[in-house]
Amino acid sequence: MKSARFATLALSFLAIGTANMAVAVVVPKPPAVDARAYLLVDYASGRVLAEDKADERMEPASLTKIMTAYAVAKALHEHRLKLDDTVTISEHAWRAGGAASGGSTTFLPLGSSVPVDVLIKGMLVQSGNDATIALAEKIGGTESAFVELMNTYAKSLGMKGTHFENSAGLPSPNHYTTARDMATLSRALIREYPDFYPYFSLREFVWNNIRQGNRNGLLTRDPTVDGIKTGHTDSAGYCLITSANRSGMRLISVVLGSPSIKAREEASAALINYGYTFYETVKLKSKGDSVLKPRVYKGAAEYVSVGLAADVSITATRGDASAIRTSARVDDPLIAPLDRSRPVGQLTVSGPAGDTLQTVPLYPLENVAEGGLWTRLSDTVRLWLH
Repeated sequence: MKSARFATLALSFLAIGTANMAVAVVVPKPPAVDARAYLLVDYASGRVLAEDKADERMEPASLTKIMTAYAVAKALHEHRLKLDDTVTISEHAWRAGGAASGGSTTFLPLGSSVPVDVLIKGMLVQSGNDATIALAEKIGGTESAFVELMNTYAKSLGMKGTHFENSAGLPSPNHYTTARDMATLSRALIREYPDFYPYFSLREFVWNNIRQGNRNGLLTRDPTVDGIKTGHTDSAGYCLITSANRSGMRLISVVLGSPSIKAREEASAALINYGYTFYETVKLKSKGDSVLKPRVYKGAAEYVSVGLAADVSITATRGDASAIRTSARVDDPLIAPLDRSRPVGQLTVSGPAGDTLQTVPLYPLENVAEGGLWTRLSDTVRLWLH
């Protein structure tokens, strides 16, 4: 039998935009911001729009709590944890939130029983170290065991420049991350646990008659900002990860090591505004869309719809979106059995200059079993002539 080969079966031109997008915008350099490192990324497409020292090792401070939150969201999703579960505040957690520790606190009394929902709010709104460690102990048994989970999740997400030593972000020589890794984590949390993400937009909460406000000032300054987390230690400086959603386009900025609260907020706002001014993100295809319907040989079905396992979006300079093109191809010939989990082709997204911007695998949208004896024999003959 002839060896399988790729054949282009379809080519589609994607026309997106309106007349006011006809002329491309000249994109200037990113704004100069006061930070040791930063990165601006589009959430949907993953395209990096601006960066500086994004892969250099930095202290995450309380940005660490985003990974703790990711692990909490995962435990909730897998029904290993419930929001109304109560957690007894251990001495370790209590001391981490005490005045002597110098860290952030949710003011949880030693030995008190606190619902998981309250602890999550304490961790993400007030950045309480006591609430964070209490959650870590609830999920992992001990904080050190929980930290092993954090590092396992970091590895699975591809966070190659990150290692955690504790759940709250306390300084340690082996506790570090990068701006790029923090963006990767933030995108994963929003994508995988959208029902959990609204915790990051809470401006305040009240527990035990104490009102506590969110330290992310951009939540009140910009109505499109809905997260996600602040961080600060003397050695790490002032850090902020910001996510904003304007007209369906979500951007995430990571700012590490600014000299003040004001500086980190101004840096984040400048990066976010830069991204929205000069770029736009469009959805090209949706998860489950049928792209092609090629012939299947030796199968119970003669044709199969081939499509996408996830949404496909692209971020382009404003004015360039109308020139984006997509082409699709599948392995030729397709021979049954076909499994929905195995790719059978590729969708290629090309820019205005014909350059490849993105390639995405194509999958059968349904399984195709082998056909009967007569189908297999007759298709064998057709393949000889193919």
